[in-house]
This record gives sequence, C-alpha cells and structure tokens, in this order.
Amino acid sequence: MKHVVEEITLKNGAKGLFIDIPGASVMATRIQFRAGMMYSKNKDVYEIPHLVEHLAFGANAKFKDEQAFEAEFTKNGAYHNAWTSDISVCYETECADFEWERIMDLQRVSICQPRFNEDELKSEKSNVRSELTGYMNDYYRLLWPRVQQAVGEDILDLPERLKTISNIELKDIREHYRRTHTAKNMLFIIAGKIKGRKHKLMRMLEEWELKEGEKFEIPFSDLHSGEAVSIRRKDASNITFGFSLVTPRHLEPSEVFAMNCLNHILNGTTNSKIFGTARKRGLVYGMGSSIASNATNSYWDFDGEVNIENAEALFELIQVELMKALNGEVSDENFEAAKSYALGRFQMGAQTVGQIADYYADGYFTNETVERYDNMPNLIRGIDKFKMIELAREFAGSGIKGFAAVSSTEKAFISNLETRLNF
Repeated sequence: MKHVVEEITLKNGAKGLFIDIPGASVMATRIQFRAGMMYSKNKDVYEIPHLVEHLAFGANAKFKDEQAFEAEFTKNGAYHNAWTSDISVCYETECADFEWERIMDLQRVSICQPRFNEDELKSEKSNVRSELTGYMNDYYRLLWPRVQQAVGEDILDLPERLKTISNIELKDIREHYRRTHTAKNMLFIIAGKIKGRKHKLMRMLEEWELKEGEKFEIPFSDLHSGEAVSIRRKDASNITFGFSLVTPRHLEPSEVFAMNCLNHILNGTTNSKIFGTARKRGLVYGMGSSIASNATNSYWDFDGEVNIENAEALFELIQVELMKALNGEVSDENFEAAKSYALGRFQMGAQTVGQIADYYADGYFTNETVERYDNMPNLIRGIDKFKMIELAREFAGSGIKGFAAVSSTEKAFISNLETRLNF
C-alpha cells in the first residue's frame, strides 16, 4: 500500500509518526510509553507495568468497569490490545475509518483517565498470575529470560516475576502510571487516511490529559558471556534450546537486512544450510534464527527443539555451518537467492494498514528511527556479501554469548552442547 510518512512533534512534547495511506478503510494507532519492566521502581514489584497494561481498559472516567468499556469500544467491530516488554508498554487499536474519532477519544479516556481500583487490581493480579503460570509450560518463554540473564541483562525470569505479583499494591500502580505515562515519554504511530485530518489529529493528541513529564532513556547493561543454563523438567521429552550471540551496539537497517540474508541461508527454508540439512538428515523438525537490535545491543538468536539422541549431531552441524559462514564460505548463488527472497517478502509485507503501522513501530519505538518502506528494495539490493560475513564475525567474536536449554537431561550434557558454540 502506497503511503507517506511524516514525523510530528506536538506542543506537549509527545512525538510520533503520521502515516497517510490514501483510500484506507481502516485507522490503526500504536501508543507507546517507555514504561516496561526495566522502569519498575524496584525488583520487588517488577510486574507493575504488566498490571498497568491489564488495567488500561478497565474502569475510567466514563465507564465503570472493563465490560462497559469493551462493549462501547467494540460495538462497530473495532479492536484494541496492549502489551508489555522490558522497555515498553504499548496500546494498540484498529477501527473502521468511519469511526476513527470515536475510537481516538475512547483511547484517550482509557490512557489518560484510568480509575484504578482495588477490585480490578485483585482480578488482574489473578489474571496475570494465570498468564505467567501458563507461560511456564511454554519452554521458549521459559528459557529466553535465562539467556538474557546469562549475558548480564538486569531482568527477572518467569518464576521470579510470579513471586512479585503479591507485593504490588494500588499505590504502586498509581505511582508507576504517574511517573511513566507522560507526554514527553510518549511515542505514537497513526496510520490511515491522514490527509485533511492532520491538524485535527494533532489538536486531539495535544489535548490528552497527560503531564509533561520526562523522556526516559533506555537502560544500558554491561553484557558478558555466561555459562550454559540447564532448566530441568522431568517431563521434557526432548531438548528445547536457545542461544544468543550479542554485539554491544545498534545495527543500521542495512546491517539488519544483511544478517537476515544470512539467517535465510542458514535456516530460512528446507533448502538452508543448517535447518534444511538437519531436516534432510532427520535431526530436527524445526529450528530457526533471527536478528534483533535495540538502542544499545544487537542479538543474533537461534532456537529449536531436538530429540536427545540427535542433539550432539545437530550441534555439530550448527558449529560446522556457522564456521563455514564465518570463513566466508557462502556461495554467490545462495547469497543472491537470499536477496531475491527478501525482495519477495518485501512485496508481501505491507498489504494492510496494521502491517504498515507495525513495520514503522519496530524501529521508531526502539530507536526513534524511520526507515522508509519504499527504500527497502534499495537496501536489499545494496547488501554486500563481504559486509554480511564481517557482521557475522563481529557477533561471533564479541565475547558475549548466552545459552539455555529445557530438558530432562543432566547439566553436563547441556554444557557439552554449548561447547560447540565456541567460534
């Protein structure tokens, strides 16, 4: 979908993007505050941001409870959601174009005029406890916080998070909300038909009842390599693993695309060097790799599930193929095929208003960078194979690595697998 992006700074200090999509029948909004877990006032009440998010669509100045608000919000099919991360609390909506003003006002009320109360807090503490308890059975959700801890990130894992819920009181919720939900600490993305509505949208956002506040910086962590983490589960029938190679800097968009090409070569399809070969040999049903970059660090992540009897052979394959890549043994044919695949995915990646909003949110909410979507083909075509290999060497040579696995095996077995990742 063709669109035009404009960055806006409001009088109240809030910043964001207006994405004009001519003819769009949908309006999508993303409202983010740097209010996630890392901004909790202390570790004893670490789960506060998650509860603030859950309470966001509860009682407010116009509606007595969540059910009344939900009935009004969704009566014409509109959608809302919210999520919390280490850094962010983000509120999302999508609605039909004909009711964008009504939905914008309801979003204002829910974000700016919440009425936190004891009854809803009690209910949501129970709901969050159930949510996190459920995640305990999702081995990927269980292991990745342990990988983060292994490299020195100042976070809590799932069992530790669960223990903090009972410590949280209503005064903690209100304190966190007042401190973090401020105009200067807000970033927004609004996508849809903006032409002819820009100034009205600006006025509406400038009238949101938020204190000016301050813009929070993203906390910096001094990362290091950690020992292999073994999470014992007697009922685990295989090994679920994840490992991360970290470089302590932000990647430019062209560098992210370059690493995505390498990920495709290694794990993208059943024709790939690691995953494809492992499937052909019957070693693994599924595994993959990805790249992520924030303001201070970038992560080359791998994960998958493998039967115990196949684990050593799989990790030997991972080691061999990664060493080949680090040694520059990437054929021109595979490299060009990866670029071609990326161009095809680009063509498929902006078919809805929500997809366009999410594309810009990824970079803007993390680093306040705007990489125009229509510039992606040039970035992809400009990827240099040797630069890609240099980036992989940077990750492998940084000295920052974390590894965790969930299994019923002894730690010595897991530690032995991890030794295959010494490059």
